Amino acid sequence: MEFALHGLSLLLAPKVLLVIVISCIYGLFVGAIPGLTATMAAALLIPFTFFMDPVPALVSIVAMSAMAIFAGDIPAALVRIPGTPSSAAYTQDSFELTKQGKGEMVLGVGVTFSAIGGLMGGCTLMVAAPLLAELAMTFTTFEFFWLAALGLSATVMVSRGSQVKGALAMILGLFLSTIGVDITLGYPRFTFGSVELLNGVNFIPAMIGVFGVSEVIRNVMEAHVAYPIARVKTGKIFASIPQLFKKYKLHVPRSGLLGIFIGILPGAGADIAAWLAYAVAKKSSKEPEKFGFGSIEAIVNSSTANNACLAGAWVPAMVFGIPGDSITAIVIGVLFMKGLRPGPMIFEKNPEIVYAVYFAFILANLLVIPFGYLAIKTSAQMLRVPKKILMPAILMFCMVGSYAINNSLFDVGTMLLMGVVGFFLEANGFPVAPVVLGLVLGPILEKNFMMSMIKTDWDFLPFFSRPVSATLCTMTIIIWLFPLFSAFLEKAKNRNQVPMQ
Repeated sequence: MEFALHGLSLLLAPKVLLVIVISCIYGLFVGAIPGLTATMAAALLIPFTFFMDPVPALVSIVAMSAMAIFAGDIPAALVRIPGTPSSAAYTQDSFELTKQGKGEMVLGVGVTFSAIGGLMGGCTLMVAAPLLAELAMTFTTFEFFWLAALGLSATVMVSRGSQVKGALAMILGLFLSTIGVDITLGYPRFTFGSVELLNGVNFIPAMIGVFGVSEVIRNVMEAHVAYPIARVKTGKIFASIPQLFKKYKLHVPRSGLLGIFIGILPGAGADIAAWLAYAVAKKSSKEPEKFGFGSIEAIVNSSTANNACLAGAWVPAMVFGIPGDSITAIVIGVLFMKGLRPGPMIFEKNPEIVYAVYFAFILANLLVIPFGYLAIKTSAQMLRVPKKILMPAILMFCMVGSYAINNSLFDVGTMLLMGVVGFFLEANGFPVAPVVLGLVLGPILEKNFMMSMIKTDWDFLPFFSRPVSATLCTMTIIIWLFPLFSAFLEKAKNRNQVPMQ
């Protein structure tokens, strides 16, 4: 209770509250601009976090991401363009309902159920993280090796599009993580005589490039498509909420729990949670024919899941130091910059910061409703920001953020190069999140493997004989074999199918 009160007092400090308000406005703006993502917004926050204490630095990301995920619903409903990838699942339904004159109901549902999902995720984080931290205190290098392997495997498993392309993107990230001095032999690897590469590829400039610069290039390369902005009356935004909440009272906890589970799964993210919630809702719906043609049920389920996923992704990041999604990969970088090491010991050494993050999720999702209402009122103006102003500003922040980490132009070059790489990967259907997660998890995988080998004199048995290690190993192997098993079942189903006469 003492640490909880201390964390709450840190959160309620006037300076921190001001940071939260500014971050909320920033998140709403980014989320409402089609093409920009919450991940890119988090990457652009990095240079500002240099001048903050740990608590305001972390809660700024919490508040921004909660607002950005909801704000992506606004252009989805008004111009049929998802503001963030997590809104893509129900964009068509939102726009169809808006054309039917139900735009205020669509946005009211989006803001309300986003807040409910976020509160569910925040409460789960408060309960699950301390329990898992106690378990993580018993982990050794064997368990952390398999945990990193599980995270990398899950990253590929839940990648959008081809899993083969997801695996190749992850391998690229693993290769980048090997650049620098070998952690056991002290021998330079893939540095090509460059002194700057001896410390490896700094993953924060790489992450800013992959998620920030690549978005700038993509938006500049795409032709501008003008959509007629649908007008929404804002007088009765919340009028239908009680009736819908009563009608879908079982859907909300189901989608919230699904979103939390997807968030805890390393490498997934809010967009995966939204698509899965959409699919589950359609499969169990009494009106599946409405999905894709204006289903409010789809919006209720998906908007609950994608916000619940945000807090779930912080569980593996805080407890194990393994990012649950690309946003928490940035959070881990911020923690390291502040001299804090994510993992079970942060609950022992800095419990007040952990509690401040807990309460930040609760506060941010409570603020989603009033700030979301204001965003809906001003949505038409937010969507009219010209690219010729927005894109240069984003590129400038990317360059400033990369330079400020080590005051190095080399990091700026790394950021620009990774931005070009990220653009070409996405243009050819390769997901970029596995690249960043491979870059983050690669050193964890290698370090724990080499430490395990050294202390056991190259005995592989402890990797499989320890109970927790064996469980994580089994889960990892199941994920590896799942695509083969699915393909086998599909082939058997097609072979046994009798053609219709």
